[in-house]
Amino acid sequence: MVIFLTRRLMWLAITLLVASFAIFGALYLAPGNPATLLAGGHATPALLTQIEHQYHLNEPMLVRYWRWLGGVLTGNLGESFTYREPVTSLVASRVTNTLLLVSYASVVIIVVGIALGVISALARRTGVALTIVTGIGYGIPSFVAAIAAMTVFAVDLGWFPVFGAGTGLADRLWHLTLPAIALALAWIAYVSQLTRAAVREELHREHVDTARARGIPRHLLIRRHVLRNAMIPITTVAGLTVAGLIAGDVVVEQAFGISGLGALLDQSVAQKDFAVVQAISLLLVAVFVVVNALVDILNAALDPRVRLAGAGK
Repeated sequence: MVIFLTRRLMWLAITLLVASFAIFGALYLAPGNPATLLAGGHATPALLTQIEHQYHLNEPMLVRYWRWLGGVLTGNLGESFTYREPVTSLVASRVTNTLLLVSYASVVIIVVGIALGVISALARRTGVALTIVTGIGYGIPSFVAAIAAMTVFAVDLGWFPVFGAGTGLADRLWHLTLPAIALALAWIAYVSQLTRAAVREELHREHVDTARARGIPRHLLIRRHVLRNAMIPITTVAGLTVAGLIAGDVVVEQAFGISGLGALLDQSVAQKDFAVVQAISLLLVAVFVVVNALVDILNAALDPRVRLAGAGK
């Protein structure tokens, strides 16, 4: 297990380093000059030269990258061109809303998605109906779900607020219920369908037939021989789903007026605020990579064969 964890941590560090270089390089090659944006309507050559010197925009790419990477490692993410304040402060003021929304949606996806998948795999009568419903839900984009939820439950019924993230834990959970459902809807269907497939596959295994022939009670058979072995693919899918929520978070935050990282990223891209875009992009990639690493570690804990295969590479 120590060898397995060491290899995973090593690849985690390498992946983050490569991702940081790719993010910085992509924005470095992007069209447009941030100095022009900072100068506004007074973009004289002398002023542009002064701004480029002040923000090190005239330095070679590798020099700027190492300067930026060194700042990231020390907690200095640079200064926003648009807001004229440290990027760290901008991110810190919005990260709570995004974490709450993604965490809320993740809990809904894992609990509801796995439950529906298990029920549809075990219940013959309701299984087909649940499969059809989840199939329809899988095809609904996040922005469509957001508009529909807002129209029905916020505007028509008035059960939930329309915009904002609220204040305090209880009020925030109330405000984030509709955004979390809109963000989670398609992923619930995805997790449900793959859970159903994994459980049904385990139901037809030879060891399950043997356990059934030995007269083991159905609830013990399902818990010990079916669900336990099906948890590895289910855990993998659930982890990838949680990491994938970050992509849809941008649309949902914009739709519900939530001041989070997704909305800030969308605004910063439109304003060519490279420092903010770099910081948020790196943070999102880091979350995705870390979640995948945690899924690998959890799978290794569930099944020693995964641990031995990973340590032997």
